[in-house]
Amino acid sequence: MPLALLALAIGAFGIGTTEFVTSGLLPEVADEFGVSVPTAGLLTTGYALGVVVGAPILAIVGSRVPRKRMLMALMGLFVVGNALSALAPAFGVMLAGRIVASLAHGAFFGIGSIVAAGLVAPQKKAGAIAMMFTGLTVANVVGVPMGTLIGQNLGWRVTFFVIAGLGVLAILGIAALVPEQPRPERTRISGELGTLRNPQVVLAMAMTVLGFGGVFTMSTYITPMMTEVTGYAPGSVTWLLVLFGIGMVVGNLVGGRYADRALMPLLYVSLGALALVLALLPLAAHNKIAAAVAIPLIGAFGFASVPPLQKRVLDQTAAAPTLASAVNIGAFNLGNAIASWLGGLVISAGFGYAAPNWVGALMAAGALLLAVLSASLERRAPRGGRIAAGSAEAGTTTPATAVLTVGK
Repeated sequence: MPLALLALAIGAFGIGTTEFVTSGLLPEVADEFGVSVPTAGLLTTGYALGVVVGAPILAIVGSRVPRKRMLMALMGLFVVGNALSALAPAFGVMLAGRIVASLAHGAFFGIGSIVAAGLVAPQKKAGAIAMMFTGLTVANVVGVPMGTLIGQNLGWRVTFFVIAGLGVLAILGIAALVPEQPRPERTRISGELGTLRNPQVVLAMAMTVLGFGGVFTMSTYITPMMTEVTGYAPGSVTWLLVLFGIGMVVGNLVGGRYADRALMPLLYVSLGALALVLALLPLAAHNKIAAAVAIPLIGAFGFASVPPLQKRVLDQTAAAPTLASAVNIGAFNLGNAIASWLGGLVISAGFGYAAPNWVGALMAAGALLLAVLSASLERRAPRGGRIAAGSAEAGTTTPATAVLTVGK
């Protein structure tokens, strides 16, 4: 794997850290600004919505700019947003900083996936994408706990200054290590939008929403579940989150390794296993050892589906991948928002803190059914239709693109 992937992984590490670190710092932020903890929670909600909105807008802009330059610009936006949060004199300003930082999220991973895939041989594309996403998963093992520790001991503003520094480091790494790439072939916006009409792209994104949403029905409510149901002390939640993060790292690397060899079988296994473990967790949650085993498994099976889903979108949109790739990143955050909302409804209905996992099991099972449907439709499609899937819908029908799409 080329060193350029390290620069992309550093950017991913910074983004992953800023996305999740606020969960551990909400009490400190709420105290300083004199707002309630639920109000401070808008920092997480606003970030997620910013990703969903910013991904397609900046991806369209990025389709007309050399990708290396666009990646550096996105990390610059990330630095500005986190610095604004660190210096915020009022809660509203901090929320604005969070939204500014979030705008870079979807487009960075979307364009970064294209760049990563282009740095390696065709049979190693998913592995390269997984290597970049390793930065995101490692952030949950190292970045988030360290950011929380720094914020609790030195002040939450220091945490966001450190995260902004990671963004600067990523910019320098991209400038030094990522090779110059030609400006993307000019594609009309209608061509980029046309890729989203491809049924296989829609199915892949729906799998992303449901599959990854299933993971977040567990992770969103892990603290009350582990303390109120399982009986862990509040201080033990930190190492349980580390276990979850380790599972994510392992699953992401396994997914990247095998997605290039057997993409659809990998999705069947990961989504099916995810649904099973989520369905069993409400029972396992009454035993400390069983719960501690289930949590990293959910992280592993959930993230094992990330590289194949992202690669599948790229395969189906080979001629104009920028918008679809970024929108698929937004789909992960949409799944997070939906899962958190549904889990909250179940808890409010009186079913208990472990019950959201059953909702997650149903979401993961739904993603599995969509994977089976996607494969079935692909088998029925005539050979010519598969060629057109990656090129004609994007408004360009070059023989080279057609061959590339069929070859995958």
